[in-house]
Amino acid sequence: MSATVDDDQTQNLTEQKNQAKAIVNKVNSNSATEASIRSGNYTIHYLLRESIVFLVIVDKSFSRNLAFAYLQEIANEFINSHGAAALRSDTRPYQFVSFDSFMSKTKKLYQDSRTQSNLDHLNNELSDVKRIMTKNIEDLLYRGESLDDMSDLSYNLRAESKKYRKAARRINLEALIKQYVPVAMVGIFFVFIIWWFFLR
Repeated sequence: MSATVDDDQTQNLTEQKNQAKAIVNKVNSNSATEASIRSGNYTIHYLLRESIVFLVIVDKSFSRNLAFAYLQEIANEFINSHGAAALRSDTRPYQFVSFDSFMSKTKKLYQDSRTQSNLDHLNNELSDVKRIMTKNIEDLLYRGESLDDMSDLSYNLRAESKKYRKAARRINLEALIKQYVPVAMVGIFFVFIIWWFFLR
């Protein structure tokens, strides 16, 4: 529906363009939403969004992440600008040729080595953030398991302490009985003897 014009410096990409056309014809709703296909010294990356295929042909050394970042940016802008019209059945080839200016500007931005370096740096930082967040989530999950274990231990300790408290009361009662029953028996015996001899 739209395409950018090749730079003067670009070598003949006829084979890759033919492969790109074949990809567009073969991709359907069951296809992968994004893929990379090697073609000689180049790589063809495609992104499938809302039944629209977005492709880019890049040198095989070009960063895959940058290629897909470029395709995402193109896809977002195209869908926002022309999405509904592009999905109509009466859409003609290259009907959205006006979109070429946006693609050209974005392509120049991604071809700029400073931009590539900045985006690579940003991607690395995002990877670091993702790694740290994953580690934090794993730590939280581990702590969650530890907290669950501690909760179980606390419950078990509470149950055991009730059992020991009851046992301690019983032991104290038995100790009191052992300590004072003999004295009480002797006292009762003397009271009985006094009653037997004097009060009878």
